[in-house]
Order: sequence, then C-alpha cells, then structure tokens
Amino acid sequence: MTSTRYLLALDQGTSSSRSIVFDAGGSIVAMAQREFRQLFPQPGWVEHDPLEIWSSQLATAQEALAKADLKAGDIAAIGITNQRETTVVWNRRTGTPLSNAIVWQDRRTAPACAMLVQRGLADRVRERTGLVIDAYFSGTKLAWILDNVADARNAAERGELAFGTIDTWLLWQLTRGAVHATDVSNASRTLLFDIHRNQWDDELLAMLDIPRSLLPEVHLSSHRFGRTAPELFGTPIAIGGIAGDQQAALFGQACFSTGMAKNTYGTGCFLLMQTGENCTASNNGLISTSAAQTGPTPNYALEGSVFIGGAVVQWLRDGLQAIDASPAVQRLAESVPDSGGVIFVPAFTGLGAPYWQPDARGAILGLTRGSSVAHIARAALESIAFQSAALLQAMSRDLGDGKGVTELRVDGGACVNNLLMQFQADLLGIPVVRPKVIETTALGAAYLAGLACGVYSGTEELAEHWQAERSFHPTLSRDRAAELMHAWEHAVAQTTLKSA
Repeated sequence: MTSTRYLLALDQGTSSSRSIVFDAGGSIVAMAQREFRQLFPQPGWVEHDPLEIWSSQLATAQEALAKADLKAGDIAAIGITNQRETTVVWNRRTGTPLSNAIVWQDRRTAPACAMLVQRGLADRVRERTGLVIDAYFSGTKLAWILDNVADARNAAERGELAFGTIDTWLLWQLTRGAVHATDVSNASRTLLFDIHRNQWDDELLAMLDIPRSLLPEVHLSSHRFGRTAPELFGTPIAIGGIAGDQQAALFGQACFSTGMAKNTYGTGCFLLMQTGENCTASNNGLISTSAAQTGPTPNYALEGSVFIGGAVVQWLRDGLQAIDASPAVQRLAESVPDSGGVIFVPAFTGLGAPYWQPDARGAILGLTRGSSVAHIARAALESIAFQSAALLQAMSRDLGDGKGVTELRVDGGACVNNLLMQFQADLLGIPVVRPKVIETTALGAAYLAGLACGVYSGTEELAEHWQAERSFHPTLSRDRAAELMHAWEHAVAQTTLKSA
C-alpha cells in the first residue's frame, strides 16, 4: 500500500471540465469546474473545441490541487473519466486537431448509419460490439472527419494522424504525446471494437474504411498508462485509471455484483446494470457494453442511454428562459401540484434507448389554456424520470421474470432534485438510493487509479466505502404508475411520426 493517500480525478464532461481531489476514503477534498462552449454549426450538429477542452481540464486540475493545498507529490495517481463517443482526430507530429471534436449528441452521420443498416450489417455489428448502428457512436464520426476534412484521409493513410475519444486526447496531452491509448470501456463505444476478444476488429474497420494506424492501444481500465509531463504540475504524476463516464459511475457506485444498477442524471441519463462475465444481449432496445475492467476477465454491463436528461433543464434556462439558473427548476415545478396533463418529450437530438428514433424531435403535448410555464417545468423534470423508467422496464424484459433490479443507485447533478427522485421511485416501484458522494463518475476514475497504484487492495475494500445519503420509496399505486407510463409512450409515438 502506498503512503500517498490522495487521488486526482479528471472528469471531462459534455458541458464542463471538472477536477476533484479525493482522499483514500472516497471523500472530496477539493473541486474545480469550468464550463466550455457548445458549438452548433448546423441543425443536428454538436461540436467542441478540443484545445478548449484540454485547457479547461488542465486549469481545473491545477486549481483543485491549489484549493486542496496539495502538491503533485501528494497525489498517488490520476484517474480520467470522460464524455464517451466524442471524437477527435489530430496530427501526431504537431498535436493539432484537424477539426472540432464531433460530440456524442451529433446526428450528422445518421444517413451513413441508415446505409449500413440497409447493407444488412446491423446483426454483425451487434454481435461483435454489443451496439446498435447509430450516429451516437464514434466510428461513423471518425469516418466523416476522414471524408470531409481536406486531405484527412490521405494523411491517415500515411500514418500521420491519431484518433481518440476524449480520454485518449487528454492522455496524449498530459504525456505530451508520449502515450496514445484508451481503455476497454471507451473502446467499446466506437463500433470498431470486439468486446468479446477485447481488441480492434479488422472487419469493422474495413466496414467504415478506417486505417488501423489511427487507433490507440487498448488497456484495462485500471492500468499504469504513463506519467504526466513534469512541467504540468511540477512533478510527474502517475496516470492509473481511465473509464468512460458511465462505466466509471457504475464502478464508483460499487455496483460490482451482477444485477446491481445505477442511473446517472447528467446532460443525458445513463442506466447501467452490472452483468459480470455474461455479455447479455438485449431484445428490447438496450446495448451491451464493456464495463470498467480491472483484470484479465472481461466484464460487461447492460446499458440504456437517454440523450436529453438534465439538458432539458438547460433548455428551460437558455432556450425558453423560464428560469435564471438550473437549481430554480425544482421551486418552479413545485409551485404546481402536478403537470396538469402536460407531457414534455425532449427529443432535441432524436430519441436514444429503448426507442432509437434519430428523426424524433421534441414535443410538448397536453397543453390547455390553464397550462403555465410551471406545468412545463414540472413536465420537463418528469420527462427525465419517464425516459429512465422506460429503460428499466426494457432491462426487466431482457432479464425475464424474477430477475429485475431491486433498487436503483443514482448519481449526477440532477439527482439532488428531490422532486425528480421521488417521481422516479414512484414510476419504478423500487427504492431509489442516493449516495453520500454523488460525484461517483469522478470517484470511479479515482478508485480505478488507486487500484492500479496500490492505494486500495481490491473492490471489496471499495464496496465498504459506499454509503447511502437518502432513499426514496415509491408512493404511487402500480396501476397509476402504469397509466402514467402509457401516457408517456403515447406522447413518444407523436414525436416519431414522419411528416407528410
């Protein structure tokens, strides 16, 4: 066991970069956060500036250390967790990105995905990757960059370019180009990785015409990836953990046993259930994915992804200008006893699991003369719970009778909203449990780094750290919950009708 008892988690999210210093007990010592620009060059396109991501992440890491009054030598290791699927391509020699990063929410490659499905490739892709063919994932984004940025494909063929999701981009920058690598959880989100063999798949690469030379090395999620360049923090720090944000949250929630599940309420919502060594195939619109991996045996999760979760509150703030700040949404929603029959389907970027409707668009239904902005705000909050409930119902159908999830552990920024959490428990009919440390995405990355660098002995020790802060128990009858879900599904159907 190392005597250095602090860990630094770099949590690079969709709307902000954060850095959190944890002590070995999993408690937060210091935190820093910076938002960065969201770029929307065309309808359906979502981009980030990779250099802005890096500068904001580095600044928060340095700020968090300063707030904690710690030096680099006090940090046992860094763990990285990241928005998944967001795609960056850069020049290996200069480190300069070829273009803005294409964000996971971006829908520009939906037509290319439809063509792949028409070619009859959906089953082959699902068998090897666990994924559906959708613009959500990285592979078609990478192919788009190669085909649409001047000279990109020729440069790729010459071996001059590097591809990475955000974890790989940060790792490259932290090591000043010494390490081009990722972990199995992020690789599993690319449409290019065989999750059964834990390696890049040549047939999938050929399907999208992607040169293998672009790809990073793939390691376990808990692994000594390298060390930071000395000038960044004064002394090199070991980088010991990498996992995509949702797999990191599953790990941080101590969901180590088969059947345990968590839901993260962030920009989107992501419900993952641990399935252990069993790669469970879904017949109900979910995907199979690699969980964070700490040893040679593959580890899997069943996942459902909601594209617009907490982002609907950002839209209320920035688009509708119904609130001045995101936390005000609960007060506005609580000013009415219910949504007054209003249902809000926030399909701003299509619908993810279990619907997979890329052409769906947002809709507010059930409006009357008596409807107010408070009813819309309440319906917006409820939409987050409705979408998550649809995921858990799909998961239960996949598992079969008697194998459903018995409690849902929750995290992410919106889980502090008690109104939302109670409504979630009411819809699901099971306890919704909020932990004392809700920054479980960053905590999972810290735990993975700590395991690699000797701070922890194993997952048994980590499981002992997890503590509940509050449990929300269902109060609605199951018949009433079913009626509400039926109304939700009817509303969803209205958003997916093709225009005449």
